[in-house]
Amino acid sequence: MNEQYDCSHCAESLFGQKYILKEDEPYCVLCYEALFSHSCQECQKLIGCTSKDLSYKDRHWHSECFLCGKCSRSLVERPFAARDDLLLCTECYSSEYSAKCHACLKTIMPGSKKMEHKGSSWHENCFTCNRCQQPIGTRSFVLKDGSNYCLPCYEKQFALQCVHCKKPITTGGVNYRDQPWHKECFVCISCKQQLAGQRFTSRDDFAYCLDCFCNLFAKKCASCTTPISLGGSKYISFEQRQWHNDCFNCKRCCVSLVGRGFLTCRDDILCPDCGKDF
Repeated sequence: MNEQYDCSHCAESLFGQKYILKEDEPYCVLCYEALFSHSCQECQKLIGCTSKDLSYKDRHWHSECFLCGKCSRSLVERPFAARDDLLLCTECYSSEYSAKCHACLKTIMPGSKKMEHKGSSWHENCFTCNRCQQPIGTRSFVLKDGSNYCLPCYEKQFALQCVHCKKPITTGGVNYRDQPWHKECFVCISCKQQLAGQRFTSRDDFAYCLDCFCNLFAKKCASCTTPISLGGSKYISFEQRQWHNDCFNCKRCCVSLVGRGFLTCRDDILCPDCGKDF
């Protein structure tokens, strides 16, 4: 060394001495350790230039001091976990703090994937459908009687099936004659209008809305020829013919014949006064 080469801190000559460069500035070993070396978290001594400095979350250890806080085994090049600033090997951490799998009852190791639901934990591969045994993962599932079911299996095993389309009824539904239906499947056999929440009637095991049933099957008024609807509508019946109360009138003078005597003339009905002429 031909030129002067001194410690940047104490200015002592570094000629023939060990030194360390930091940001292109030379330091003697003593100054470097005093200025830049960290204290060991375990023994509180400086971690010298000749020792390995192991760090975790701004804390530092000699390699020989980097030990499990419970069993004192070295953590150098081994997985570990921290609990309340205490470093533990994975075995000790699992024994003390890790959750147990609800299915296999084994420890869920730190760093491994786990599934949680309502306070219980599972290994990812143990969180399976009770019916098909496939991992559920992040799919929708249903908990029933302490067991988990993926949605397709739950519907196949437990959900009611629509008597019309044979598919599971997952929400709502209609019960008719002790048989389950989707609301959208329970429709009038004639016009296909949904009947859920509507008044309807049946014929030959088929359901009809009132309008369709009246148009197809109800008796027709002999006067206006429109159906005499269900639901308590008042009507008059005479010799295989029916009339709405409002239609049961004299053919000639149109007076109401409800509750009165009347005469027939071929297909017409007449009040007694008009009937005198015939």
